[in-house]
Amino acid sequence: MLKLGIPSKGRLQDDTVAWFAARGVQLSRSGQGREYAGRVDGIAGVDLVLLSAGEIPRELAAGRLHFGVTGQDLVAEYLSAAEGGQLAAPMGFGQADLIVAVPQVWIDCDTMDDLDAVAAAFRAEHGHRLRVATKYHELTRRFFARHGVADYRLVDSQGATEGTVMNATAEAVADITSSGTTLKANPLNPLAAGLLLRSQATL
Repeated sequence: MLKLGIPSKGRLQDDTVAWFAARGVQLSRSGQGREYAGRVDGIAGVDLVLLSAGEIPRELAAGRLHFGVTGQDLVAEYLSAAEGGQLAAPMGFGQADLIVAVPQVWIDCDTMDDLDAVAAAFRAEHGHRLRVATKYHELTRRFFARHGVADYRLVDSQGATEGTVMNATAEAVADITSSGTTLKANPLNPLAAGLLLRSQATL
């Protein structure tokens, strides 16, 4: 029996169910809505598993799922081609960008080169590396290495990443954004050429 994993709640789940329905496949949760399993009608031999979007690439890598729906950002972070991961189809919803953002008050910091200079000056002044809050450690490390930024350290953030700068637990962020509203509310600016990845839901 093959297993298909989809997001367990929210807009991403709703859009996933609609995407499959438009292709003649009906996905439904078992029981009263609290179970994390379900049915797949329209394809024989497939069981439905409901998980958080972040768990799906890990379960694919472990071989406990055969197909999954999650964001390209999470696939790129947690599931490499060497582990057998393959993008089967972009799904056309859940679009968001993974970006680097800094405080709006850093008026002369617009590019990754500027961030490199700020990071070096920050370390010289404060005696420790500039902190970048993110849950995308692998993608951020690779991106910063490509741009020659070295004087930083990553701070793990699994939620409300944009708030870490206002809360003084980080100086910059690498995070996912769709409308940019949360960045403005926290007041952060995305860097020019600070785009790590354009993401959308993917099978």
